[in-house]
Amino acid sequence: MKRYKHILTGLTFIIALALLIYGYNFLKGKNIFTKQTIYYARYEEVSGLEIANPVLINGYRVGQVNELYFDPTMSGDIMVVLMIDKQFPVPKDTYARIISSDIMGSKAVDLDLGKASELAVSGDTLSTSLEASLRDEVNKQVQPIKRKAENLLSSIDSLVIAIQTIFNESAVENLTESFNDIRLTFANLQSTTSNIDTLVDQESNRISSILENIDSLSYTLRENRENISAILDNFETISDSLAKSDIPGTFIRANNSLDKLDAILTQIESGEGSLGMLLHNDTLYMEVTKSAEELNKLLEDIRLNPKRYVKFSLF
Repeated sequence: MKRYKHILTGLTFIIALALLIYGYNFLKGKNIFTKQTIYYARYEEVSGLEIANPVLINGYRVGQVNELYFDPTMSGDIMVVLMIDKQFPVPKDTYARIISSDIMGSKAVDLDLGKASELAVSGDTLSTSLEASLRDEVNKQVQPIKRKAENLLSSIDSLVIAIQTIFNESAVENLTESFNDIRLTFANLQSTTSNIDTLVDQESNRISSILENIDSLSYTLRENRENISAILDNFETISDSLAKSDIPGTFIRANNSLDKLDAILTQIESGEGSLGMLLHNDTLYMEVTKSAEELNKLLEDIRLNPKRYVKFSLF
């Protein structure tokens, strides 16, 4: 009987110990009756990841974070041990990405499955990435709004300064004078327009006559188009004739003739030749004059005494 009690006590202790171990692992998320796969992941920083945080595939929990420790190489990187209790093929190029699992900032590791044909095995180190934090996302969304708000405030400030500049005392006076000048300008413009209308009314007959003359001129040109074409053809013929004529040669010959005439005049001017002597020698002139007088006397004597020079005999 006593022996039976000892056996019962031992069995009770073993069962309690087994229940304690199972409960401890259960509370830690471990299932000692299920085959588990271990993967490792190296991060520069884990952004608040803790032991027992879930490991997800497409949002479905397939395991948990089992351990975190510094890389033994003392590089400052943090090694994360991922315990997978669901049997699911994980390609070797899968990324273990730390994400926010809820709005409170709780973290989880999401396995972004790759497309490699080779599968990762227990003990492999997966590639890693880190999802932007909520603060980073908010900053990313708010930053453009912030810049726009700053630009808007700057524009409003410039507008206020401009309004203050416009509405100071001297600016108001200048603005009033400008409006008065604009009013006078419009009044002058209206007066000028009225004068133009009056002028057009007064000169409407002349304008009509001018337009009629222009129309008549255009009609005349249209009717005499062939004659005008003939005139233009004649001008073209004359132009061609002038172009074909030896005008340069004619000018050369004219220049030669003028040179010869200039030489003759030079000789006459210097007293050479009969004409030059006639112009410069009085003796020749006197002799010619004397001969002319003698000839006149002879002719006069012949007229007065013809019998002296001509004899008539009838028998």
